[in-house]
Amino acid sequence: MFTNSQLSKNQASNYDLLLENLKGYLDKDVPIISNLANMSAIIRYFFDDINWAGFYLAKDDHLLLGPFQGLPACTQIPMGKGVCGIAAKNQKPLIINDVADFPDHIVCDSNSRSEIVIPIIKNNTLFGVLDLDSPYLARFGETERLILEKAVALLVDIL
Repeated sequence: MFTNSQLSKNQASNYDLLLENLKGYLDKDVPIISNLANMSAIIRYFFDDINWAGFYLAKDDHLLLGPFQGLPACTQIPMGKGVCGIAAKNQKPLIINDVADFPDHIVCDSNSRSEIVIPIIKNNTLFGVLDLDSPYLARFGETERLILEKAVALLVDIL
């Protein structure tokens, strides 16, 4: 669905292409784990300057590591702990410009400097979170929050 030549387009076009690819790959008739794996790969492909993109899935009072692209990560995060756990507990997106300034940050990759987490909610029930990390300070802003919320909405449609 996408080619290497598409990487030369500006970031806004990349984000449009990301959404188009997600629409093409997400499929309610295949296992959710397959959809999450493809979604993390597509996000990693279309987002510049990130070192991790993936999912943590809600189970009881924890988030469990799901499909991702990047270095190995923490396998279990208590609800309400770390950036992912707080975003999950509050069911609100969270953008951290400098993880060193976030007192409850859980270090999985010491190269990560900024982070964005988008909760995945279906019928008022937390499914999990989408988590992106970057080795650059303040990598994520409102533009990224909006595009990732649109991406998550596409995922929620097939859950």
